[in-house]
Amino acid sequence: MRKSPKFSPEVRDRAVRMVFDAKDQYPSQWAAIESISAKIGCTGETLRKWVRQGERDSGVRPGPSTVEQQRIKDLEREVRELRKTNEILKLASAYFAQAEFDRQLKK
Repeated sequence: MRKSPKFSPEVRDRAVRMVFDAKDQYPSQWAAIESISAKIGCTGETLRKWVRQGERDSGVRPGPSTVEQQRIKDLEREVRELRKTNEILKLASAYFAQAEFDRQLKK
């Protein structure tokens, strides 16, 4: 069971914006991330992941955006459901084919 997120999407967006805005005030992006993560109460690694995803969403960094990741997740769920449905239909058709075969033999 997944834990509910500790930080709201608004807090995440604000923290990422703060890192983007403060990049000139620190010697490195990591220094900005460490400083801002301490202020909002998350770990530096958590904020770094948020920043990397924000960079992908804005097109600065290559990789799937949040929207694309959600679409992939939805499509994978749909594929799983379709495969399960296909398996059920195969079993049902085999059952009815066997029943039809048995009925023809009894005549």
